[in-house]
Amino acid sequence: MTQAELKLCSLLLREHFGDIVETIGTFLIRSGPQPLRLIAADTGLLLDQVRKALCVLIQHQLVRYQLQKRGLVEYEARCWRVLRILRYPRYIYTAKSLYGDTGELLVEELLLNGHMSMSVLVAKVADRLTETMEDGKTMDYSEVANTFVRLADTHFVQRCPHVPQDLDPPPVPPPPAPTLVLNEKDMYVVPKLSLVGKGKRRRSCEEEDGEHQAKKKKLDGDSTEPPPDDGIYWQVNIDRFHQHFRDQAIVSAIANRMDQTSSEIVRTMLRMSEVTTSSNAPYTQPLSSNEIFRSLPAGYNIGKQVLDQYLTLLADDPLEFVGKARDSGGGMFTVNLHKALASLATATLESIVEERFGSRCARIFRLLLRKKHLEQKQVEDFAMIPAKEAKDMLYRMLSENLVALQEIPKTPDHAPSRTFYLYTVNVPAAARMLLHRCYKSVANLMERRQYESRENKRLLEKSQRVEAILASLQATGAGDTQLQDIEEMITGPERQQLDTLKRNVNKLDASEMQVDETIFVLESFIESTVRRP
Repeated sequence: MTQAELKLCSLLLREHFGDIVETIGTFLIRSGPQPLRLIAADTGLLLDQVRKALCVLIQHQLVRYQLQKRGLVEYEARCWRVLRILRYPRYIYTAKSLYGDTGELLVEELLLNGHMSMSVLVAKVADRLTETMEDGKTMDYSEVANTFVRLADTHFVQRCPHVPQDLDPPPVPPPPAPTLVLNEKDMYVVPKLSLVGKGKRRRSCEEEDGEHQAKKKKLDGDSTEPPPDDGIYWQVNIDRFHQHFRDQAIVSAIANRMDQTSSEIVRTMLRMSEVTTSSNAPYTQPLSSNEIFRSLPAGYNIGKQVLDQYLTLLADDPLEFVGKARDSGGGMFTVNLHKALASLATATLESIVEERFGSRCARIFRLLLRKKHLEQKQVEDFAMIPAKEAKDMLYRMLSENLVALQEIPKTPDHAPSRTFYLYTVNVPAAARMLLHRCYKSVANLMERRQYESRENKRLLEKSQRVEAILASLQATGAGDTQLQDIEEMITGPERQQLDTLKRNVNKLDASEMQVDETIFVLESFIESTVRRP
C-alpha cells in the first residue's frame, strides 16, 4: 500500500460517505485487521458511530469481517475495492450502452446501495423511470425484471454471499459473527418471481398528508410480510465489467492495427467466450473457424474463405493477439489475453515516454523493447542519434526509472573497465512506477475539483436556491415576467463565474476518467504477470 493509494482511498471515502466513514476506512487501511473496540479507542469515535460506519463499509463490500480463533471479530479494509469507486461512472455508462436506461438505473442503484434484493430494486427503478415519462405513462415491473435477468445472464450482476439456512436448531450461544456462504452454481440464478405492478410517481406534500392517516394501518400490515426473495441480495460483478473493458480495448487495438473486419472477428471470438472464460484466464476457449463463421453478426457479409484468410493473418501477426491452438476442424483459434494486455501496456508506456521526453526518446525506448539489452554505443548506432544526445536521453529515462541498467562483469572484482553496462526496459517495474504516478495524479485532480467547489460554495448555493424557486414557480404556472425577475437574482458576472466553474469541473472530471483508463490498462497487465497457484 503506497502513500498515493492511501491518499486516493481517503479522498474517495470522504467524498462518497463522509468524514466518519473516511476516518474508519483510512484507519483500517493503515493498520490492517482490527477488532471493534480497538477501532473505537484508536480513532476516538463513539462505539455507535464506529458500528454504523462499519455497517456502511460492509454493505458496500469495502470492509470484510473475519472470526478469529479467540472469538474476536476483526474488520479488514479492502483497499482495491475502495479504488474501484473511481470507476463507478464507467460501469454505469457501460450498462447504459449495453442495456439502455433501465440497465443504467439498475447498476446505478446497486452501486449506490451496495446490494439489494431483486424485488426492491425492480420497484425502485420502475418508479424512477416512471418519473421521467410523460403523464399517463408508467413503467411495468416486468420490463425492468427482464433487463435484470439479462444482466444476470451475462454475469454483470451476481448474488451476494448469504447466511446458510440450517434445519438444525441454532447453537447456544450464537457465534459472534455469521459465516457467509455462496454456491457458485446459484451465483447467477435469478429467483422466479411474479412481479406485477407499475412504477409510481412521487406525490406532492399536500396529497401525501391527506392520505397518510388512511394508509398507515395498511402499510403497517403489509410490512409484516417478507418479500418473496427475502434474503437473496444482488451486487455488481466488477470483474465482469473489467472483462468487458479489456475486450473493448483489445478490439480497438486490432481495429487500429489492421482493419474493422479483423476487429469484428476478434469481437465475435471474445463475445462467444465471455461467459465461459474467467476474468484472469490467459486465453479464451479454443474456437473453430466454423463456429466463428456462424456467430458473426448478421449484417457482416464475408465468406468462409475470407474469414480463414483473416484468421491466418491474425495468427501470423507479431503481436500474437490471436493464436492457433490446433489444426483440426479447419483450425482452432484463441485470443491470447495476457499477450494482448502486455502489448496494450507497452503501447501505453511508449506513448507516455513520447509525450514526456519527445520522439527521439521514444525511438530509443522502442529499440530497447525490441532488442532487450543494448550497450550505450549500440543504442547510438541503432537509433542513429549522436552520442551526446543519446547519452543524455538514456540518463533522463534512467533517472525516471523507465529504463534500467544491468551490469555484467567480466571478472569477479566488478572493475568498471572490465564490466559491460547494458540498458534494458523492465516493463512490469516501469508499469508499477507509472501506476503509482497515476494514483497520485487522480488524487491531485480530486483535490483541485474539491478546492474549486469549496471556493465557490456561496455562489453554488445561491444558484441552487434560484433554480429551486424557478422550478416551484413553473410548477404553479407563474408568468414569464415573474420568472425573469427570479433569474435576474444572479448577476451577469456571477453567471459568468458559474460557467467558468462548471467548465473547469467538467475538465477535471474528464481528466479523472482518462487517467483511470490508463490505470485500468496498467493494473490489468500487472495482475496478468502475477503467478497464481
